[in-house]
Amino acid sequence: MSIAEPARRGVRLPRQARREQLLASAQEIFVTRGYHAAAMDEIAVKAGVSKPVLYQHFPSKLDLYLALLEQSSQDLVERVQQALDGTDDNHMRVRAAIDAYFAFVDDKSAAFRLIFESDLTNEPAVGAIVEGTDFRCATAVSHVISADTGLPEDQAMLVATGLTGMAQTAARYWLRQQGRIPRDQASQIVSVLAWRGVSGFPKTDARQ
Repeated sequence: MSIAEPARRGVRLPRQARREQLLASAQEIFVTRGYHAAAMDEIAVKAGVSKPVLYQHFPSKLDLYLALLEQSSQDLVERVQQALDGTDDNHMRVRAAIDAYFAFVDDKSAAFRLIFESDLTNEPAVGAIVEGTDFRCATAVSHVISADTGLPEDQAMLVATGLTGMAQTAARYWLRQQGRIPRDQASQIVSVLAWRGVSGFPKTDARQ
């Protein structure tokens, strides 16, 4: 996800382009400072607009933050779904899904902090998006597991939740230790662990 360069004050942009530019400026500040320390004044200055312009697009700081959360959530869900859709080889699917989490936390935008490290999870709307992100990613994985193993839906979801939870935790740990293990190697190590667990469930075809 790219971060747009701040526009000079007075430059007129189409509404959607302005919205994207405001989101990019706000993301940098929210990621760096967190929700509580971020100020709409600072975001407006960063974006090169007046506060009234900022409020025309986002009536409150919470509205702005929620829009960013939704954007980051959709980004991760799409990464995971693309990883699953990219191959029919289940071993490679596991590797790709794990790597989707590593790539997400390694993105220079650091948008993962909004989802995984939010300082506003006590706000119901924020908590719903954060929990919804985990659920959507696990659901995408569970559909593949259920289709290939014949596991009941609730069991497939349990396995998928474990898999995505491990991917998230490992990716965030790797980032904190960045430089010690190359990303590709770290992702491979975690995918080997995950595959040894997932592959223990026989494929449906093997039962026939």
